[in-house]
Amino acid sequence: MLRRLILWDIDGTLVSTGPAGRLALELGVRRAAGLDEVPHVAMGGKTDPLIVRELLTLAGLAPADVDRAVPVALEWAREALAAQTERLRVEGVVHPGVRELLDALSGVDGVRQSLLTGNIFPNALVKVRTFGLERHLDPEIGAYGTDHADRDGLVPIALERAKGRRGETYRPEEVWVIGDTARDLSCARAGGVRCLIVGTGHDGFDAVRALEADAVVENLADTDLVLETLVGA
Repeated sequence: MLRRLILWDIDGTLVSTGPAGRLALELGVRRAAGLDEVPHVAMGGKTDPLIVRELLTLAGLAPADVDRAVPVALEWAREALAAQTERLRVEGVVHPGVRELLDALSGVDGVRQSLLTGNIFPNALVKVRTFGLERHLDPEIGAYGTDHADRDGLVPIALERAKGRRGETYRPEEVWVIGDTARDLSCARAGGVRCLIVGTGHDGFDAVRALEADAVVENLADTDLVLETLVGA
Protein backbone atom coordinates (compact mmCIF):
# COMPACT_ATOMS: atom_id res chain seq x y z
CA MET A 1 0.00 0.00 0.00
CA LEU A 2 1.22 3.49 -0.87
CA ARG A 3 2.29 5.55 2.13
CA ARG A 4 3.64 9.09 2.06
CA LEU A 5 4.26 11.78 4.65
CA ILE A 6 4.55 15.18 2.99
CA LEU A 7 6.08 17.86 5.20
CA TRP A 8 5.51 21.37 3.88
CA ASP A 9 7.60 24.43 4.57
CA ILE A 10 5.45 27.58 4.66
CA ASP A 11 7.27 30.80 3.76
CA GLY A 12 8.42 30.82 0.15
CA THR A 13 6.93 27.37 -0.44
CA LEU A 14 3.22 27.44 0.31
CA VAL A 15 2.92 31.21 0.54
CA SER A 16 4.80 34.46 0.71
CA THR A 17 3.36 36.80 3.32
CA GLY A 18 4.90 40.14 2.48
CA PRO A 19 6.66 42.01 5.28
CA ALA A 20 4.26 41.02 8.07
CA GLY A 21 6.23 37.99 9.27
CA ARG A 22 9.53 39.84 9.39
CA LEU A 23 7.96 42.85 11.08
CA ALA A 24 6.35 40.66 13.75
CA LEU A 25 9.70 39.15 14.70
CA GLU A 26 11.44 42.52 14.69
CA LEU A 27 8.69 44.05 16.81
CA GLY A 28 9.01 41.19 19.26
CA VAL A 29 12.74 41.79 19.56
CA ARG A 30 12.31 45.53 20.03
CA ARG A 31 9.74 45.09 22.77
CA ALA A 32 11.56 42.28 24.56
CA ALA A 33 14.88 44.14 24.64
CA GLY A 34 13.67 47.74 24.78
CA LEU A 35 15.34 48.60 21.47
CA ASP A 36 14.51 51.54 19.21
CA GLU A 37 15.61 49.58 16.16
CA VAL A 38 16.98 46.17 15.31
CA PRO A 39 19.70 45.06 12.88
CA HIS A 40 18.84 43.38 9.62
CA VAL A 41 19.40 39.65 9.22
CA ALA A 42 18.59 37.22 6.42
CA MET A 43 15.67 35.10 7.58
CA GLY A 44 15.17 32.58 4.77
CA GLY A 45 15.08 28.98 5.98
CA LYS A 46 15.89 29.83 9.60
CA THR A 47 13.73 29.05 12.60
CA ASP A 48 12.05 31.91 14.43
CA PRO A 49 14.04 31.28 17.64
CA LEU A 50 17.30 31.38 15.67
CA ILE A 51 16.29 34.62 13.93
CA VAL A 52 15.35 36.25 17.21
CA ARG A 53 18.58 35.10 18.85
CA GLU A 54 20.63 36.53 15.97
CA LEU A 55 18.81 39.87 16.15
CA LEU A 56 19.30 40.17 19.89
CA THR A 57 22.96 39.20 19.67
CA LEU A 58 23.68 41.65 16.85
CA ALA A 59 21.90 44.33 18.86
CA GLY A 60 24.59 43.91 21.52
CA LEU A 61 22.83 42.00 24.28
CA ALA A 62 24.92 39.80 26.55
CA PRO A 63 24.38 36.03 26.16
CA ALA A 64 22.44 35.71 29.42
CA ASP A 65 20.17 38.59 28.41
CA VAL A 66 19.64 37.01 25.01
CA ASP A 67 18.56 33.77 26.66
CA ARG A 68 16.02 35.61 28.78
CA ALA A 69 14.72 37.76 25.93
CA VAL A 70 14.16 35.06 23.29
CA PRO A 71 10.91 33.57 24.70
CA VAL A 72 9.58 37.04 25.49
CA ALA A 73 10.29 38.24 21.96
CA LEU A 74 8.61 35.17 20.46
CA GLU A 75 5.49 35.77 22.51
CA TRP A 76 5.35 39.38 21.30
CA ALA A 77 5.85 38.14 17.75
CA ARG A 78 2.97 35.73 18.18
CA GLU A 79 0.66 38.54 19.29
CA ALA A 80 1.86 40.84 16.52
CA LEU A 81 1.24 38.34 13.72
CA ALA A 82 -2.15 37.30 15.09
CA ALA A 83 -3.22 40.93 14.77
CA GLN A 84 -2.07 41.15 11.14
CA THR A 85 -4.24 38.58 9.38
CA GLU A 86 -5.90 41.15 7.14
CA ARG A 87 -2.51 42.54 6.14
CA LEU A 88 -1.32 39.00 5.39
CA ARG A 89 -4.37 38.45 3.21
CA VAL A 90 -3.85 41.67 1.26
CA GLU A 91 -0.07 41.58 0.85
CA GLY A 92 0.54 37.82 0.74
CA VAL A 93 0.19 35.29 -2.06
CA VAL A 94 -0.30 31.56 -2.37
CA HIS A 95 2.30 30.23 -4.79
CA PRO A 96 1.35 28.71 -8.17
CA GLY A 97 0.00 25.19 -7.99
CA VAL A 98 -0.06 24.98 -4.20
CA ARG A 99 -3.84 24.70 -3.78
CA GLU A 100 -4.12 22.23 -6.63
CA LEU A 101 -1.32 20.03 -5.29
CA LEU A 102 -2.72 20.04 -1.75
CA ASP A 103 -6.07 18.97 -3.18
CA ALA A 104 -4.53 16.30 -5.41
CA LEU A 105 -2.43 14.79 -2.63
CA SER A 106 -5.43 14.71 -0.31
CA GLY A 107 -7.20 12.49 -2.82
CA VAL A 108 -4.46 9.83 -2.76
CA ASP A 109 -5.02 7.05 -0.24
CA GLY A 110 -2.10 6.65 2.13
CA VAL A 111 -0.87 10.26 1.94
CA ARG A 112 -0.71 12.46 5.01
CA GLN A 113 0.32 16.12 4.77
CA SER A 114 1.68 18.27 7.56
CA LEU A 115 4.05 21.18 8.18
CA LEU A 116 7.78 21.39 8.79
CA THR A 117 8.69 25.02 9.27
CA GLY A 118 10.89 27.39 11.21
CA ASN A 119 7.80 29.31 12.29
CA ILE A 120 6.68 28.92 15.86
CA PHE A 121 3.54 26.80 15.97
CA PRO A 122 0.93 29.55 16.47
CA ASN A 123 2.39 31.68 13.68
CA ALA A 124 2.44 28.71 11.33
CA LEU A 125 -1.27 28.19 11.99
CA VAL A 126 -2.03 31.87 11.41
CA LYS A 127 -0.33 31.76 8.02
CA VAL A 128 -1.96 28.61 6.65
CA ARG A 129 -5.38 29.51 8.04
CA THR A 130 -5.26 33.05 6.68
CA PHE A 131 -4.93 31.63 3.17
CA GLY A 132 -7.32 28.72 3.72
CA LEU A 133 -4.67 26.03 3.29
CA GLU A 134 -5.23 24.09 6.50
CA ARG A 135 -8.03 21.84 5.21
CA HIS A 136 -5.72 19.11 3.93
CA LEU A 137 -2.99 19.50 6.55
CA ASP A 138 -2.50 17.73 9.88
CA PRO A 139 -0.61 20.37 11.89
CA GLU A 140 -0.57 18.34 15.10
CA ILE A 141 2.08 15.98 13.74
CA GLY A 142 4.23 18.71 12.18
CA ALA A 143 7.47 20.16 13.52
CA TYR A 144 8.10 23.84 14.19
CA GLY A 145 10.55 26.42 15.38
CA THR A 146 8.77 26.03 18.70
CA ASP A 147 10.19 22.52 18.92
CA HIS A 148 13.83 23.11 17.97
CA ALA A 149 15.90 26.18 17.12
CA ASP A 150 17.96 24.09 14.69
CA ARG A 151 15.93 23.22 11.60
CA ASP A 152 18.01 20.07 11.10
CA GLY A 153 16.39 18.65 14.23
CA LEU A 154 12.80 18.87 12.98
CA VAL A 155 12.27 15.79 10.80
CA PRO A 156 12.68 13.29 13.69
CA ILE A 157 10.15 15.27 15.70
CA ALA A 158 7.56 15.04 12.92
CA LEU A 159 8.19 11.32 12.48
CA GLU A 160 7.81 10.68 16.19
CA ARG A 161 4.56 12.65 16.28
CA ALA A 162 3.18 10.73 13.32
CA LYS A 163 3.93 7.51 15.19
CA GLY A 164 2.74 8.66 18.61
CA ARG A 165 -0.37 10.60 17.57
CA ARG A 166 -1.50 8.74 14.44
CA GLY A 167 0.06 5.32 14.88
CA GLU A 168 1.93 5.66 11.58
CA THR A 169 5.55 4.73 10.93
CA TYR A 170 7.18 5.86 7.69
CA ARG A 171 10.30 4.59 5.98
CA PRO A 172 12.75 7.33 4.92
CA GLU A 173 11.85 6.97 1.24
CA GLU A 174 8.19 7.55 2.11
CA VAL A 175 8.80 11.02 3.55
CA TRP A 176 9.22 14.23 1.55
CA VAL A 177 10.18 17.67 2.79
CA ILE A 178 9.01 20.39 0.39
CA GLY A 179 10.88 23.67 0.78
CA ASP A 180 12.51 26.57 -1.00
CA THR A 181 15.99 26.98 0.49
CA ALA A 182 19.20 25.06 1.05
CA ARG A 183 18.23 24.85 4.72
CA ASP A 184 15.17 22.80 3.78
CA LEU A 185 17.42 20.40 1.91
CA SER A 186 19.85 20.24 4.82
CA CYS A 187 16.95 19.49 7.15
CA ALA A 188 15.71 16.65 4.95
CA ARG A 189 19.19 15.16 4.61
CA ALA A 190 19.76 15.36 8.37
CA GLY A 191 16.53 13.45 8.83
CA GLY A 192 17.38 10.92 6.14
CA VAL A 193 14.32 11.70 4.00
CA ARG A 194 13.61 12.97 0.50
CA CYS A 195 13.42 16.61 -0.51
CA LEU A 196 11.63 18.58 -3.21
CA ILE A 197 12.92 22.13 -3.65
CA VAL A 198 10.83 24.84 -5.32
CA GLY A 199 12.07 28.12 -6.77
CA THR A 200 9.34 30.32 -5.33
CA GLY A 201 11.32 31.62 -2.37
CA HIS A 202 12.64 35.12 -1.80
CA ASP A 203 15.84 34.51 -3.78
CA GLY A 204 14.11 32.84 -6.72
CA PHE A 205 14.79 29.73 -8.77
CA ASP A 206 18.38 30.63 -9.67
CA ALA A 207 19.34 30.40 -6.00
CA VAL A 208 18.21 26.77 -5.70
CA ARG A 209 18.28 25.22 -9.17
CA ALA A 210 21.73 23.68 -8.61
CA LEU A 211 20.88 22.12 -5.23
CA GLU A 212 21.25 18.36 -5.18
CA ALA A 213 17.76 17.64 -3.92
CA ASP A 214 15.73 14.61 -5.02
CA ALA A 215 13.73 16.99 -7.21
CA VAL A 216 13.93 20.70 -8.03
CA VAL A 217 11.15 22.61 -9.81
CA GLU A 218 10.62 26.25 -10.59
CA ASN A 219 7.16 26.14 -9.04
CA LEU A 220 4.35 23.67 -8.35
CA ALA A 221 2.15 24.68 -11.27
CA ASP A 222 2.50 21.32 -13.05
CA THR A 223 0.36 19.31 -10.65
CA ASP A 224 0.63 16.03 -12.54
CA LEU A 225 4.42 16.19 -12.71
CA VAL A 226 4.87 17.00 -9.03
CA LEU A 227 2.28 14.47 -7.96
CA GLU A 228 4.09 11.77 -9.93
CA THR A 229 7.37 12.80 -8.28
CA LEU A 230 5.94 12.58 -4.78
CA VAL A 231 3.77 9.48 -4.97
CA GLY A 232 4.71 7.71 -8.18
CA ALA A 233 8.08 6.35 -7.17
